[in-house]
Amino acid sequence: MKSIIVKIVLFAVIIFLGYMIYQSIQQPVKFLKEKKHRDIEVVQRLKDIREVQSYYKNEKGVYTPSFDSLIAFLRYGEIPVVNLIPDPTDTTFTRTISDTLGFVKVSDSLFSKRRNFKIQDLRFIPYADGAEFEMGAGTIDRGGVTVSVFEVKAPFSVYLKGLDEQRIMNLIAAEKAIERYTGLKVGSLTEPSTDGNWE
Repeated sequence: MKSIIVKIVLFAVIIFLGYMIYQSIQQPVKFLKEKKHRDIEVVQRLKDIREVQSYYKNEKGVYTPSFDSLIAFLRYGEIPVVNLIPDPTDTTFTRTISDTLGFVKVSDSLFSKRRNFKIQDLRFIPYADGAEFEMGAGTIDRGGVTVSVFEVKAPFSVYLKGLDEQRIMNLIAAEKAIERYTGLKVGSLTEPSTDGNWE
């Protein structure tokens, strides 16, 4: 009888230890899977902001550091619809004439095909309980030329909140060790670049 009880206890211990080993293997896999899912949504929002900033700069000549200005531009700003036709007086076929056909709202031009896109959500980091992106804009001098720049950032500690804290700290430490920004960002306030650090 005792041997049966010992076998049952040992079997239960083996199952419990197997479960614990399985969980220890699955935790980093789950973390990376959820991080990748969140990264995709944050990157999409950063791309959206970059695109709106690009239109804003084309219209105003500079980038804006304000989400209020960016969202107002997205809601009310208009861009021309231009038709390029060959210049009939040009025999080399290299010159064109631009004919403005009308104007279209910036939001319609950029996001009309995106379902469930909400303009007011542009400022908010996904999965961050209402936290906003850090956004700045300014100008830098490059070879005697003044260049308009902008930067938008989402720290890991903000949009990965709720996941394994130790893994988030390890991720931040790894990025700091190689002197990279500890999160996702687009643009730069020190370089004339609109690239994202995921590209």
